[in-house]
Amino acid sequence: MTEGHIEEQRKEKARRKKSRLPMLAQAGPVSIWMILFVTIPLLFIIYISFMTRGPFGGVVYKFSLESYKTLLDPIYFTVILKSLRVALFTTLLCLLLGYPFAYYIAKQPAERASKLIMLLMIPFWTNSMIRLNSWMLFFQTAGPVNNVLLKLGLIQKPIMFLYTDPLVMLGLVTGMLPFAVLPMYSSIEKLQKNLLEASADLGAGPSLTFRKVTLPLTMPGIVSAIILVFIPSLGTYTVTDMLGGGKVLYIGNIIKNQFGSIRNWPLGAALSVLLLAITALLIFLYTRFAHVDELEVV
Repeated sequence: MTEGHIEEQRKEKARRKKSRLPMLAQAGPVSIWMILFVTIPLLFIIYISFMTRGPFGGVVYKFSLESYKTLLDPIYFTVILKSLRVALFTTLLCLLLGYPFAYYIAKQPAERASKLIMLLMIPFWTNSMIRLNSWMLFFQTAGPVNNVLLKLGLIQKPIMFLYTDPLVMLGLVTGMLPFAVLPMYSSIEKLQKNLLEASADLGAGPSLTFRKVTLPLTMPGIVSAIILVFIPSLGTYTVTDMLGGGKVLYIGNIIKNQFGSIRNWPLGAALSVLLLAITALLIFLYTRFAHVDELEVV
């Protein structure tokens, strides 16, 4: 190997090192932030979940699997299953309501589409507590809904809507709907019109085109919407606290109570780890479906 060749390799290594510096400068602060405020706290939660509850609450740093055994208790197991059903049903409703809305927005001119998206996001310019209190006032026994039903003669006495599962579901769906619409809108908006035209030219009707072309190509947006809706719906507790009044109990409420009034931090951490495992599973499934748009449409 000649000296000229060695010098050329040295210069090439120097160029590569310099090209990495801007990338490291950008990724470095983000990596530090993620390590300090995401990775370390999550690892600490996992660590706490294997510890023992103290006699007066808190944590005794003694290894124990008692918290994970408690998760199999019929009471907690029932609440976990109920929370999964509610989160799944909320996600399904958000998809059924959000996909047509996202499709409609995507087919509008850019100026009108931006206005529709703004209308969708306007409720989130207010505090979530204000929105939840509005639902409570709207559905209270002397509220507008009961008054209208009484005047129409549809009911003989006011219906107790407050502190029920249906009202909690309504709060979850209305709160999570934008998180379903936006990723699906982004996916639909990128859909190439020539593919739809080609499908129509080949004799496919609107229904077949939707099933064979539109739906598969927009699947990444649908999967993103599922993740963005399902995970917060599973772990939220503000909606259930406000609209459920403490009578409707989900996994998020139990975690809050374990870290708060009950002070059973290991059990709260174990429940949090369960949510992390569900989140990791959904992210894994997303990575499997992330390139659905690259599949051949037949």
